Amino acid sequence: MDFTPTEAQLDLARLTGEVCGKLVTADRLRELDTADERFDQPLWSSLAETGVLAAALPESVGGSDLGSLEQTAILRELGKHVAAVPYLWSVVLGAGALARFGDAAQQDLAAQAGAGRIILTVALAEERNWEPTAPTTTAVETGAGWRLTGAKTTVPYANRAERILVPVTTVSGTPAIFLVDPAAATVTAQQVVDRSPEFAVELTDTPGELVGTVAGGSEILDWILTRAWLGLSALQLGTLERALELVAEYAREREQFGKAVGSFQAVAQRLADAYIDVQGLRLATTQAAWLLSEDLPAAEAVHTAKFWAADAGHRVAHTVVHVHGGVGIDRDHIVHNYFTAAKHHEFTLGTGTDHLRALGALLAGTPA
Repeated sequence: MDFTPTEAQLDLARLTGEVCGKLVTADRLRELDTADERFDQPLWSSLAETGVLAAALPESVGGSDLGSLEQTAILRELGKHVAAVPYLWSVVLGAGALARFGDAAQQDLAAQAGAGRIILTVALAEERNWEPTAPTTTAVETGAGWRLTGAKTTVPYANRAERILVPVTTVSGTPAIFLVDPAAATVTAQQVVDRSPEFAVELTDTPGELVGTVAGGSEILDWILTRAWLGLSALQLGTLERALELVAEYAREREQFGKAVGSFQAVAQRLADAYIDVQGLRLATTQAAWLLSEDLPAAEAVHTAKFWAADAGHRVAHTVVHVHGGVGIDRDHIVHNYFTAAKHHEFTLGTGTDHLRALGALLAGTPA
């Protein structure tokens, strides 16, 4: 493959970086850390106004018909700035899935999400159930329509969502995707490591609107999960890249015993290992995005990227804190935001072990 970025990737990365650079300052992050909800509305509005949100969506819903490479470039920049916005959940997954698989009304929701007028989200996680391809939430078709029962956890921005995309298992045992109005469900705030707004969503005989068909449910769920894992890897890549820059700057400037701490062999070795980890994640994420953009089989590459995001993310995040010393665990220091963001991306939708197991099953040709 050719790892040279496309012109659209470079343009979107530059635009996203400029918008974030102006609005996501250290002071702004401190404000968000103490706010009732960690959501950056001015940044979200600016990303919509500049066309970043809609850029990679299909033309049918107001986008420029770009793809995974361009979305990855945007996510990487958002990760670099630990931006508190739901681009992955609302645009890449929610609007992207409805644009591709939804009917006319659902595609209109996708267009509204791309314009920043509404927020969509996706409920992929369940308590004590890592395997998102086999949801325990169920759907039954009745004379009054489909009814959903079950519980989802850590659903991003569910309190602000116009609709939630909910994967379920039907009575036939096959997965399907439904749109749910959060007003018809019980939505309860949860606390996660980086204070992202995530919620438990309880469904009890809750009305649901089918996306696509039941027969096509497996394809839609696979489409969503593949891009969710890739998106998290891209966010993690940006987060770790910037965290490594911060710790390198600190190691050059901080002196101990009359020498910069970065000159000490043990510190230099840890920073070198962190650099290798970041390069590995960059390679894995770029390869997975390219395969998706070319409509080539990408499952193995995506699981590899998410494994790197978790495994390398753990090592790099802890290196950043350890080299900073005491200030690394100070909640008022910017590096704290990068540590908690990296830990969030590490565990969201599966640990490194989970993805390593899934990758091994794919390579062996057996179910995960």
